Amino acid sequence: MNDTKLCFVTTISKVMDWFVCDSTRNLSKNGYDITLICNMDEGFAERNKYAECISIDMKRGINVKEIIPTITKLYKIFKKNNYDIVQYTSPNAAFYSSIAAFLAGVPIRLYSQWGIRYISLTGVKRSVFKLVEKITCRLSTDVYEVSPMNRELAISEGLCKGDKISVIGRGGTIGVDLSACDLEAKPKWRKELRSNYSIPDDAFIYGYLGRVNADKGINELLSAFKNILLDDDNVYLVLVGMYDDSNPIYQDLYLWAKDSRHVVFTGNVPVDEVYHHLSMFDVLTHPTYREGFGKVLQEAMGMQLPIITTNIPGPSEVVEKDVSGILVSDHSIDELEKAMVFLKNDSAFCKKMSIEARKQAEMYYDRKVMLKNILDEMNNLVGR
Repeated sequence: MNDTKLCFVTTISKVMDWFVCDSTRNLSKNGYDITLICNMDEGFAERNKYAECISIDMKRGINVKEIIPTITKLYKIFKKNNYDIVQYTSPNAAFYSSIAAFLAGVPIRLYSQWGIRYISLTGVKRSVFKLVEKITCRLSTDVYEVSPMNRELAISEGLCKGDKISVIGRGGTIGVDLSACDLEAKPKWRKELRSNYSIPDDAFIYGYLGRVNADKGINELLSAFKNILLDDDNVYLVLVGMYDDSNPIYQDLYLWAKDSRHVVFTGNVPVDEVYHHLSMFDVLTHPTYREGFGKVLQEAMGMQLPIITTNIPGPSEVVEKDVSGILVSDHSIDELEKAMVFLKNDSAFCKKMSIEARKQAEMYYDRKVMLKNILDEMNNLVGR
């Protein structure tokens, strides 16, 4: 029986809920002894009784005052528990964990690099975050990259040598639970959610799911939607996710959006309501500047939605151009607006694209396939 001790570390429990727990739960069923470490929301430990849950106060983003105390806490935990593997993701948690695990002599230090944070930054901030990534990669024995293009980017940026960085399957994190993407229930969910948010049944909804911040292209999305609204008052924009004031959008746009009855900010929704909210969209709009492999894109495809996203590593690998989605340049209001108008006006093409999106989700992103891939990779890593 496998008695490998694996500890997974990330910053906040929402990341665990969305990208980690299904995988670690499956590893636990296959004999792995699991510990989860993050800044835990109330109820997290109760939801994940298969694992030992340790809460550490960590905030998103590198905090100078946090570095030494957090590394010290993690070092003591790693040293005491003699983990075989410490796996980590998100820039700050990965940075702290890679140092602590290296000092504690953990044999396998695994960095899940789900996107490269500094790519959208400039100046000193970019240099600092690039250095953080270099240190994390250097101290890790293995790196899992989120997609082939992101792997090539990490190598070309000098973050990691090619012989220790790999991609699991086609890419991504844990895939999509297609059994929860209930297309038969979609009309019912669509009607209920539209009623809840006072949106007419016949309105065309552009939807967004994720953190509401500048790097996700929300300035461009609001600007494009504002222009579209001038010519059509039966369109709505629904933004599902938390407002991220660490990387805020333009204040004037935010105030306009909050005052507009055609823009809805839902805030965070429970994980089990994500597909319900996707069901009320007509198109998923995701004009991000940087991305890992775009789990939300896979979820939208599972819910048979056409997609507009950016032509960058990650999204352009998930979405097939002009088949399951439209790719636009990042930072481009004009291209985004044209794509949004095009899909609104061409319902036949929109429908065709949505059907292709579901087919691709079934072919490439089914969670059962991804969880098996992760288990096989972890077993190979331990066997090595």
